[in-house]
Amino acid sequence: MSKKKTKSIKEVSNHKKAEVLGTKKKKTKFLPYTVLSICVVLAIVAVVIFQGNALTSQNRQVTENLTAGNKGGSRAQVVTYPLSLFDEGKAKYFEFQADNGITIKYFVLKSSDGVVRAAFDACDVCWPSGKGYFQEGDNMVCRNCGKRFASVKINEVKGGCNPAPLARQVDGDSLVIQVADILAGKIYFDFSRRGNS
Repeated sequence: MSKKKTKSIKEVSNHKKAEVLGTKKKKTKFLPYTVLSICVVLAIVAVVIFQGNALTSQNRQVTENLTAGNKGGSRAQVVTYPLSLFDEGKAKYFEFQADNGITIKYFVLKSSDGVVRAAFDACDVCWPSGKGYFQEGDNMVCRNCGKRFASVKINEVKGGCNPAPLARQVDGDSLVIQVADILAGKIYFDFSRRGNS
């Protein structure tokens, strides 16, 4: 018998012995865990991309609303949104490009009392940080100092760390915001004046 054949018989014998004794090394089930991990990562990426696209489509809507009345090269006077956009009670964030390159940020939400409210994504105190607010339940929370503001107080209370109010009107099924009112919020987003505040 050749060495090769003998080795192969020994391997087969050892393999069968290990099976009978239960000492055979089991192959790890690494592949299913890897596939599961990859699926979870892809799902997370998909959610992030979807949310990014939702924000982009909202910004696109602002642009469309601004250019719709822009026939003779002059800027539109109002920005409008369908009220249904805010039905779920989640804050929607928008950006407006001022002529001087400053990006003005604001949010709109339907508060727990059913009123659609608007405010700049900044306040009199923490605006130099440029961090704005995030929503947590029925509150808007300052990303800089952590202070919480009930949704029903947005656009009602001003000063301090309260989100700076942005004037808005309900006209039928639309929320209307004057461009002049949005532009008045440039002071919160002109970061060249950080040292002067």
